[in-house]
Amino acid sequence: MRKFKVIAADHTGITVSNLERSLEFWQNVLGFEFSHRAHQTSEMASEITGVASAEIKLAVVKAPGGHKIELLEYLAPPDRKQDVNLRPCDVGSVHVAFTVDNLDAVLERIAVSGWKAPGQPQTLTAGPNAGKRVVYVHDPDGTTIEFMQQEETEGQNVQNS
Repeated sequence: MRKFKVIAADHTGITVSNLERSLEFWQNVLGFEFSHRAHQTSEMASEITGVASAEIKLAVVKAPGGHKIELLEYLAPPDRKQDVNLRPCDVGSVHVAFTVDNLDAVLERIAVSGWKAPGQPQTLTAGPNAGKRVVYVHDPDGTTIEFMQQEETEGQNVQNS
């Protein structure tokens, strides 16, 4: 068997029900930079995804630091599942985590856009992320995003208002 190694993470893909709504949120609420759009309708899209007759509108945005988020709205096939409501504990559920400087401000800002936190931020007490405040939030499609705030250190002024 031939050897290989993973060189880098390229992007995180999220399937959404409404590309324009999601793009608006990622750009104007979270401040991600727009990269590009594409529309895929060929046999190649079906071969890449394994979804027969796939038709996909997509847009890519970039986080500060460069990580890309690919937002995909499948227009076909007609039998695609919508409103699946996966919970974080359900097989197939994934999430991406972002470090922020003010978790409370993020929660205030996203609430206006229809995203919500199902619980309250908690401070981790053990492990490599001890001291970080973390919380999951869900977008209108139910996608889970985790936000993490670094612990305050002496001399650091992190606003929590």
